[in-house]
Formats: sequence, C-alpha cells, structure tokens
Amino acid sequence: MPDVRDATPYDALLLLSFGGPEGPDDVVPFLENVTRGRGIPKERLKEVGQHYFLFGGVSPINDQNRALWDALRKDFAEHGLDLPIYWGNRNWAPYLTDTLREMVAEGRRRILVLATSAYASYSGCRQYRENLADSLAALEAEGLELPRVDKLRHYFNHEGFLEPMIEGVLSSLADLPEEVRDGAHLAFTTHSIPSAAADVSGPVEEHGDGGAYVREHLDVAGLIADAVHARTGVAHPWQLVYQSRSGAPHIPWLEPDICDHLEERQAAGAPAVVMAPIGFVSDHMEVLYDLDTEAKARAEELGLPVRRSATVGADPRFAAAVRDLVLERAAVERGQEVTPCALGSLGASHNLCPIGCCPSRAPRPAAAGADSPYA
Repeated sequence: MPDVRDATPYDALLLLSFGGPEGPDDVVPFLENVTRGRGIPKERLKEVGQHYFLFGGVSPINDQNRALWDALRKDFAEHGLDLPIYWGNRNWAPYLTDTLREMVAEGRRRILVLATSAYASYSGCRQYRENLADSLAALEAEGLELPRVDKLRHYFNHEGFLEPMIEGVLSSLADLPEEVRDGAHLAFTTHSIPSAAADVSGPVEEHGDGGAYVREHLDVAGLIADAVHARTGVAHPWQLVYQSRSGAPHIPWLEPDICDHLEERQAAGAPAVVMAPIGFVSDHMEVLYDLDTEAKARAEELGLPVRRSATVGADPRFAAAVRDLVLERAAVERGQEVTPCALGSLGASHNLCPIGCCPSRAPRPAAAGADSPYA
C-alpha cells in the first residue's frame, strides 16, 4: 500500500467478534444467545457449558479482543491513522446493536468492519453480515439514521496474519526434544463445519468439494509448511485436520478430528506432532479445551509428544495487517488502484461478498454484500 494514512471515506472501524461469558452466571445465558431459535433445553445447555465451567465460567475471548482492540489503537496512533475503533460482539456484551447505536450517536456514518474470522464460511462471514443487518434493522426501527457498513475482505493469506503463525510453529518445533524434532508432523487445525456448509462456502463458482473454506485453509497450511521448510531446512509432513465438532452424529462434518489424527500419527510411527490452530484468530475456549485439554490428554495417553503453537492474537504484525487492509479498502472506495497483499495461490479475496456467497439454509437479510438491503 502507498504510504498514505488516509481512511477516507471511512470514519470508524468496528471490531466484530463472537463474544463469550465472563463468569459462571453468564454461561447458560451466553449459550442461549448462541443457540437461539434451535429449541435446545436449558439442561442441555448446562451440559454443553461444562467446558466453560472448567475454566471458572470465563471464556478468554473477551480479554483477547480487548488486547487486540488496544493493539489496533496503538498501531493506528503510531502510524498516524486517525480512525476511531469500536468493539461489538454477536453473542455477549458489548453487543453489536449497542455498539452500532453508540457509533451512530457519535456521528459515524461510514463504518468498516473487521470480523475475527479470517476465512470464508457461513459462520465465519455471512452470519456476521446477517447480524449486522439485524442490528441495522433494530436501529432503523428506532428511527435512527443508518450508517453505511462495509466489511474488510478475508485476510487468511495476508503476510501479517501468516508470519506470527509461522513463528509459532517454529517455536513449537524448537520446544520439542531434539531427537523427535526433525521428524515431527504438523497438524494444521481449524473448526470443523458440516460438509454441506463447506461445499457452498465462498462465491458460487467456488462451491463444491469443500468450497472456499477448505481451499483457503489448505493454502495457508501449505504456505506455513513451506516457510518452515525454508527456515529450518526440514520438510515436515503436514495435514489439515479439524476440531470442535458440535453437530448431530448423523450429519457429515469435515474430518479427520484432531484426536483421531493423533491416534493415526502415533500408529504410523510419527515421533511427535505440532498442532497449529490456523483457523482461529486467538486462543479462545475451543483452542484451550479442544487442543490444550482434550487433544493433549489424548496425546499423553498415546505417549506421543505434542506441542501447540500460538494463534495470531494481538500480535503487532496482525495489527499492522489490519491497518493495511483498512487503507487498501479506503483507497478502493476512493477509486484508486491498489495492489493488495495476498500470499499463496489464491490471491486477494473479494471486497464485496457476491450474491450466493456462503448461503444460509434459511435466507435472511445480510449487510455489507452485493445483496445487502442497506446499500
């Protein structure tokens, strides 16, 4: 990007995330928000919430978002980008609608949105857009002047997102005993989703056989594995695997599960495994439980040395990448030609989600896309 710190026409950035409980009394209400409309009994939600109760009923995601919020404000200030940053969540305070109401009250009329999900999928993109549409509809019903809302493109292949993960894998390899280090396998993990949802992720022309969701993750995994090879001289075997499945057993979801994969690697003679959660922006509950608790316990039973590399979190390089994405999108909106940062084979993602991108099972209005009712 040119060395110009001009976010025009935008007057604010919204950090939009999932949210999480911050105490035991929050767990069931939080899960009720997440599962609203599915008719799941409260007793079942209490069972599901055991993962949270193991950690005192507190999800780390809100603190991690606060850290990212601080890192973004610090980076913007240090680089002369005068753009206020707000934070809102889908499922817990600060709620998205409340944050948008605050932004409107403070005169924000052109808002860019950074979602804490780097890849194309219904839950990672379109559902955030549906939440934005719901919140805009609520403000419209209150008679408020609506802002124009745009969403930053997917950043899975931006250098500032990739580099911290590369270093995380290198650090994890270095932490393994020397005798198993060079033979260690790399397990790149992401959230499992229903196979049918994966197949229709991304634009219509990318639908089928895992869609953009699988394709993007494979590209990132290959980029990280190649970088590790280049910096260590060792070509580690690797595979994309999945975690955190939550659906009914009869519905096909993306596989293999990380725990099954660890069993397979141990049976095949792998001396060690590094688990790299490339599908997650921060070390939130699914990383802490599914990898640091469940997967590590399974590896210990198997006698298989494992390490888990860090997510990007509030790394300054990620904050710088967000600044780059903001300036890139602002320049595009001003009609300037830009060369977006995008490593790997897939190129830069679209700025405007096209019609048919990551469709939901029951069509709902979605903002910040070609089909938005709030242009």
